[in-house]
Amino acid sequence: MTSTEPRITLNPQRHRVQVSIGDTLLADTTRALELRERGYPPRLYVPREDVRMDLLSRSETVTHCPFKGDAAYFSFGEQADVAWSYEQPLEGMETIAEYLAFDDDKANVAEDR
Repeated sequence: MTSTEPRITLNPQRHRVQVSIGDTLLADTTRALELRERGYPPRLYVPREDVRMDLLSRSETVTHCPFKGDAAYFSFGEQADVAWSYEQPLEGMETIAEYLAFDDDKANVAEDR
């Protein structure tokens, strides 16, 4: 990538994306966004409407990204910080405000391409 390309790009995905932990399906969507950020692997963001938010609880963890803003984290049962969301993202990243990303090491993010 050259420096003239944007640091972050968002690409709508039309294929099915399912997120599960163990036998529990936490998300099922055909409206995911692929976020590509220079220097990081691509990450899928799932619309909050397509996530079982009733199964997640907000944790005390908050991190800051200078390009996206502050991320709030969510836990699933005893598993801490399985997902995060930029609820009030910085200017230019507003699209991801109602989306969650899941930690690939803690959740199974399956794509049906």
